[in-house]
Amino acid sequence: MTDDPLLPFPAISTERLDLLPLRAEHAAEMAEVLGNPALHAFIGGEPSTPEDLAARYRRLVAGSPDPAERWLNWVIRLRAQACLTGTVQATVTGSTAEIAWVVGTPWQGRGIAREAARQLVGWLRTQPFRTQPVRTVIAHVHPDHHASAAVAAAAGLTATDEAHDGEVRWRLPLT
Repeated sequence: MTDDPLLPFPAISTERLDLLPLRAEHAAEMAEVLGNPALHAFIGGEPSTPEDLAARYRRLVAGSPDPAERWLNWVIRLRAQACLTGTVQATVTGSTAEIAWVVGTPWQGRGIAREAARQLVGWLRTQPFRTQPVRTVIAHVHPDHHASAAVAAAAGLTATDEAHDGEVRWRLPLT
């Protein structure tokens, strides 16, 4: 991956948010952000300890062991409150980027996930990964998670008839 001109990938800003490249040092604050068990109703699992999250973040920051796959992970910082509120990520394989987002329960309903996901898709639209641009963005959303479906739609994705692990596949072709 050292030949990739986008390493390290940049911070991305929106009107209210800074998407900061993930670092292990974010784990303590993110453990609190992601600590509500209700947050895991659709994504599964349970809240991680700061230590477990730091170990996971170190693995993510190290990058995919598959040279054909890029892991791009950001924490979402709400600038006005100077606090982390969630994460947004893209896994780029070939010309496809699979995106995902999660926002802590205290910050849900404020448009943070929508704003971050839209900016991520816009950023992916302009990036030449290994000289091959992203041509398709996909996301997987639990069929009962209406808020995440709204985020996917706001980012320009459309629900398909395809399912993956019980989730609806959303897709956006980029031109």
